[in-house]
Amino acid sequence: MNLRKGLRDKSEVHTSALNDILFILLFFFLIISTLANPNVVKVLTPKAKTDTKAKQTVVVTVDSMQRFYVGTELTPIDSLEPVIARMAMNANDAEPTVVVNGDRKADWDNIMAVMRAAKAANLKVVAAIDNAQ
Repeated sequence: MNLRKGLRDKSEVHTSALNDILFILLFFFLIISTLANPNVVKVLTPKAKTDTKAKQTVVVTVDSMQRFYVGTELTPIDSLEPVIARMAMNANDAEPTVVVNGDRKADWDNIMAVMRAAKAANLKVVAAIDNAQ
């Protein structure tokens, strides 16, 4: 009589080390992929000696519908220069600055019109353009 039928060896695949190996390979390829980037264009960017930011005296926004907002006030294009000059004079800053916020879909002609109006009023202009895709 054979009583040992239930004690047969069952074959199993031991995968306890597989997780460690896969983690090490994943980590290796992540490190290598960040180091090897052939599509990089190296550009020398200017460095500032101090960390000062211009105070935003007047904020002009050009939205995607090509409308102009000086602050929160909707302004037609032909009256941009007097409105910008008036807001800069009311601010009483030593060096008034006009910040131009342009939408991604705003025409460059309209953004340049705002910059020309600010330059005509002898104001410093900074453009903040959203170009994210």
